Amino acid sequence: MTMQPTPVGPDRRAELAAGLARIRTRIADACAAAGRDRAEVTMIAVTKTYPAGDVLGLAALGVTDVGENRDQEAAPKATEVAAAGVGVRWHFIGQLQRNKARSVVRYADVVHSVDSVRLARALDAAAAVGRDRPLDALVQVSIDGDPARGGALPDSTDPDRGLDRVADALADAAGLRLVGLMAVAPLGWEPERAFARLAEVATRVRQRYPQATAISAGMSGDLEQAIAHGATHVRVGSALLGMRPTLR
Repeated sequence: MTMQPTPVGPDRRAELAAGLARIRTRIADACAAAGRDRAEVTMIAVTKTYPAGDVLGLAALGVTDVGENRDQEAAPKATEVAAAGVGVRWHFIGQLQRNKARSVVRYADVVHSVDSVRLARALDAAAAVGRDRPLDALVQVSIDGDPARGGALPDSTDPDRGLDRVADALADAAGLRLVGLMAVAPLGWEPERAFARLAEVATRVRQRYPQATAISAGMSGDLEQAIAHGATHVRVGSALLGMRPTLR
C-alpha cells in the first residue's frame, strides 16, 4: 500500500511561496535582460532530499516540472505524489546507471543525463516494455571534455561517449525522443564561459537535429547567465526550497 504524503503546513507553504516568487522574478528579469520571452524558460524544481509533501505544496502553487537526481528516492516519491492525485512532469537529472533504466522509464517524463550510447540503448530497451509513449531525452554534455566526469564528449569520436554518437543513438531509438542538451558548469569555470560553450555545441547539434531545441542549464547560483546563453530549462533547488536536508 502506497503511503500518502504528509501535506505541508501553513509555515512551509509560505516558505515555498516566497521562494517561488523570488525565483520567478529572477527568471523574468533574466529573460528581459536577454531580450527573451519569459514563456521560453521552464523552471524545474529540484526536490532531491525533500519530501513528497513539498512536491504537493509546489504543485498547488502552480509548479508543473519537478527534478530528481537519484532513482532510489525518485521512484517512491513519484508513486506517493501520483497516489495523492497530483500530476507533475518528472525530470530525471542525475547520473544514471544502466541498471536503473527500467525503473526510471516508469515515472520519468524526461531524462536529462544521457551521456553514452550504452545508456541510450538501455533506456530505449526499457522504454519498449515500460512505457506507452516515447521518453524525452537530453544529451548531457561535458563542457570541459574531462572523460572522468559525466557527460558526452564534444569533438570526440569515442564510439560510446562521443557527443555525436550519443545524439545519433537517441535520435535513432524508437522509444526515445532527442529533445536537446544538458550541462552543468564545471568547477573552476565561470558560468558565462561554460554556458557560451554549451550554446556553441547546441547550435551545432541543431544543424543536424533541428528538433533538439531544449537547453537544460543553470541552477540556483547561475540561472541568469544560463538564460542569457539560451537555456530553456533551469534547475532550481536550494533557492526555491531552502537549505537542503543532509543525505543519509
